[in-house]
Amino acid sequence: MTVAAKICGLSEPDTLRAAVAGGARYVGFVFYPPSPRAVAPALAGELARLVPTGVRSVGLFVDPDDAFLEHVLGQVPLDMIQLHGSENPRRIAEIKARHRMPVMKAIKIGGPDDLALAAACAEVADRLLFDAKPPNRSDALPGGNGVAFDWTLLAGRRWDKPWMLSGGLTPDNVAEAVRVTGAVEVDVSSGVEDRPGHKDAGLIRAFLSNLSGL
Repeated sequence: MTVAAKICGLSEPDTLRAAVAGGARYVGFVFYPPSPRAVAPALAGELARLVPTGVRSVGLFVDPDDAFLEHVLGQVPLDMIQLHGSENPRRIAEIKARHRMPVMKAIKIGGPDDLALAAACAEVADRLLFDAKPPNRSDALPGGNGVAFDWTLLAGRRWDKPWMLSGGLTPDNVAEAVRVTGAVEVDVSSGVEDRPGHKDAGLIRAFLSNLSGL
């Protein structure tokens, strides 16, 4: 099994290059201003133009309106939109139709009941991403909180669309997460940072290295 990785929340050329050189199949840019990983569209556009053919650039949005999506997409050559808010299947379909781009929808998991949304979203989204439900605290973000969920909730399950595993992954636990869930794609952000919002090239290399051979 070959496991593909997405390094999300990139904002500097050096860490982008580390992700690409280490074998990441996806690189992610965050367009959610409250996040410490948020990047201005102009800078994201410069970074996305450094991404080689074969690596997909993904833009993370949280309940974006059409004007904001158009503002970003007019400056950043993205390959995929990632919706990480409370977007329902109807809104996912609207965004796909309007912007004619693949859409990945994040499903936030706190317990087994949260998986019910996945089937409905899979009918319209091109991919799913399973992330941990944000902790109950005032400073929690929609994602990137460094929190894992119970991976056994995904064990043995099948979905109609490709999916990624996210939430609290690190170089130390990603191999176990893949073993338990059967994920063939994983997404990491805070787990390869040395401080909130700042990616560490060494941690990126370690994360990707620990996926090799899985």
